[in-house]
Amino acid sequence: MTGHAPPAVRPVVTGVGVLSAAGTGLDALTDAAALGKTAFTTVTRFDVSARRTTRAALLAEPVPLADAVLAAVDQACRQAGLPAGRGGDGPDGDGRAAADREGMPVLLALHSDLRTRAVTAAVAAGATAAWGTAGVTRVYTGACVAAGTAVADAAALVAAGRHPRVLVAAGHLVEPGVFAAFDAGRALARDGELRPFSAGRTGTLLGDAAAAVVVEAEPRAELRGAPVLARLAGWGRSGDAHHVCRPEPSGDGVARAVGAALARAGLAPDEVGYVNANGTGSPLSDRAEANALHQVFGAHAGRLPVSSSKAVHGHALEASALLELAVTIGALRDGRLPVNAGWLGPDPDVGLDLVLDGPRADRPRYALTLNSAFGGANTALLVATR
Repeated sequence: MTGHAPPAVRPVVTGVGVLSAAGTGLDALTDAAALGKTAFTTVTRFDVSARRTTRAALLAEPVPLADAVLAAVDQACRQAGLPAGRGGDGPDGDGRAAADREGMPVLLALHSDLRTRAVTAAVAAGATAAWGTAGVTRVYTGACVAAGTAVADAAALVAAGRHPRVLVAAGHLVEPGVFAAFDAGRALARDGELRPFSAGRTGTLLGDAAAAVVVEAEPRAELRGAPVLARLAGWGRSGDAHHVCRPEPSGDGVARAVGAALARAGLAPDEVGYVNANGTGSPLSDRAEANALHQVFGAHAGRLPVSSSKAVHGHALEASALLELAVTIGALRDGRLPVNAGWLGPDPDVGLDLVLDGPRADRPRYALTLNSAFGGANTALLVATR
C-alpha cells in the first residue's frame, strides 16, 4: 500500500440528498437500512408478466429522472447551507459563500442511453438556476461504479485545491430495457429477495434512486459554519478486466481498490470498523468480494462488521455508490450499523462477521463502502467521522 499520501486539504461532505424506495431524505434511508426494512414490490410501471422476476425497489411516486436528481441536489445544497440562486450572499453577509460557489462543478452519474444528453441538460439547467452551479462538468456512465468514480474525482479535485467544493449527483430509475436485460441474463433473484452473502442467494434486484452530495474543502466548510457530516478519508479504484460480467474469483481487483483507499488515508486495515459491501446477492460476486475482504483484512475480517444495504434499497446501478455512501454516512452518524437483510444461513465460502437480526449499535471512526461493475471495475470510498 504505497504511492498514496493523505490529502493536504481534507475533503468533507457537508450535504446529502436522497430519494429512494425507503422514502425521501437521508433519515428515512438510514432508518430502513438499520432495521432491514426491505422495499421490494411487484413492478407495475411496465409489463413484467413474461419475466422470471417481477420485483424491484421503486419510488412511491414515479417522477422523471432529471426531476428526481434535482430534488436530491436541492436537499444536499440546502443541508450544506449554500445560498440559493446566483446572486445571494452567504451567511457571513459579504458575498464570500456566493463567490466560492461560483463555478462549482457538477459531476453526474447516469445510465448511458439516448436520453442521457437530455437528462444531463435538464439537471445542468436546474442546478444552475437554483444553486448557481457551473452546470454539469462531467458525466459518468461507467456502470455500477459510475457514482463511486465521480465521488473519488470530487474528493481529488477538492484535496488538490482545484475547487473549494464539488457537487456529485446520480440517478437511476428501473426501466423495462435494463430490467429485461438483467432478467434475460439471469442476474435477478428468482425468489424476489436480495440476499447478500447468504446461503441460497440467487441474484440481485434493481432499485430506483437519486442522490447528491456536496464535497467541500474542510477549511472552507469551517469558515462558513457548514455542517460536516463526514470526511472522505481515502478512495481507491482498480480494474481487473477478468471478464465482461463475471468477477475475478480471488477478489484481487477489489482488494487493490481497498488497499489504495487505506494507503491514501494512511490507515492500517484494523482501523476500519464497518464495511458497506457491494453485496449484490450474486453467488459469484459475493464470494469474490468476501475473498477480497479476507485478503485485505486478514484475521480482522472475522470481527469486522459487514453488511450490504442493497438488500434494503435494491441495486441502483450507476447511482448505487452514491446511495450507499449516503447509507454509510447515515450509519456512522446514527450509531446503528445496517442489517444484512434477506439472510437465510451461512455460506461457508464467505466467513464474514455479517450484521444480522437487527442493527448493531456502534459508531466506528472509519467505514468503507465498496462497489464493483461489469468489466472488472472497482471503487472503494473510506468514510470517517471527523
